[in-house]
Amino acid sequence: ATGNDVPARLAVGSNGDTLVADSAATTGLRYTSGVGLTQPVINGAFDLWQRGTTLTPAGSWDKTFLADRFWMYRATAGNGTTSRQSSGAPEGFQYYFRFQRTAGTTTTNTFILAQDIETANSINYAGKTVTLSFYARAGANYSATSNNLVVELQSGTGTDQSTYSGFTGGAFVVNSNAVLTTTWQRFTFTGNVASNATELGFLIRYNPTGTAGAADLFDITGVQIDVGQTALPFRRSGGTIKGELAACQRYYWRWTTTGSSYGNLVGGFAETANNTNAVLRFPVTMRANPSTSLEIGGTLQVYDSGFVTGGTWSSNNPTTNSIVIVYSKTGGFTQYRPYVVLANNDATTYLGVSAEL
Repeated sequence: ATGNDVPARLAVGSNGDTLVADSAATTGLRYTSGVGLTQPVINGAFDLWQRGTTLTPAGSWDKTFLADRFWMYRATAGNGTTSRQSSGAPEGFQYYFRFQRTAGTTTTNTFILAQDIETANSINYAGKTVTLSFYARAGANYSATSNNLVVELQSGTGTDQSTYSGFTGGAFVVNSNAVLTTTWQRFTFTGNVASNATELGFLIRYNPTGTAGAADLFDITGVQIDVGQTALPFRRSGGTIKGELAACQRYYWRWTTTGSSYGNLVGGFAETANNTNAVLRFPVTMRANPSTSLEIGGTLQVYDSGFVTGGTWSSNNPTTNSIVIVYSKTGGFTQYRPYVVLANNDATTYLGVSAEL
């Protein structure tokens, strides 16, 4: 109503629409479609960091992952760090992502943080008005011109591509600036997704200037995409932490021995006298067959009655559910004998597989 006993008529919506409150609407209500769609930005609250919680960007414009599902790049390494922070998170959040430019550095290369949304999770948004939202703040010495953080939501017409290489049929749904202050704010940006769009990508750019001060940084959390012109309360893509972890592990999984210097990772057997095979099974079905470039960290060894050293690691036969890891050493094994793959006095040892976009 517009006053006491003065009703205002809201015309019926389209079939399947949902009635929602909207203080910006004349009647205080509006119809919207897609309310039941899952939030497509995975790990938008930066809860999960399987690869570790701090990193120096690699430089040379290398695409580097840290927080699950988010990648970053910068032209020069060693003049900034990214990390997971908790102290001072906005209400309703435990963690946030921080990029901090190294104090005293004069390099001003652009820093980019992005997430690519695969086709299966993007096509529901084709032809719809969407609202991108997130919470962000600046450090006391944030050096971007006019305190701007460049914000983009891109669409494309390809399949499972990355904004790192560029979308086929790429177009901006949102291309704007967030003006940061040292206080947390929720920023919202609305745009229209093309009817033929099959992929989406979120991206922010920090363009530093001058010499970095002690707090030349920005923080961000609560990244979300909603259908309609209103940002809804934040929700995880997976619904719960457990669901969010499973969603992240669909793209990347790391099995660690953290806390155990001799942690057992997987068992296998000697296929020949020259190599052992072990089948590493994933906790969830991955998005696609992972790369055969197995990630190995720390000191990984094969063990029988003692450690077998001096060999080489490889992997083969990747599927969406498993991969075979191989340790080869000429004459190093007894054929058909069982062996164990474990850490050798190194609690940082891990195995990692990736099916990222």
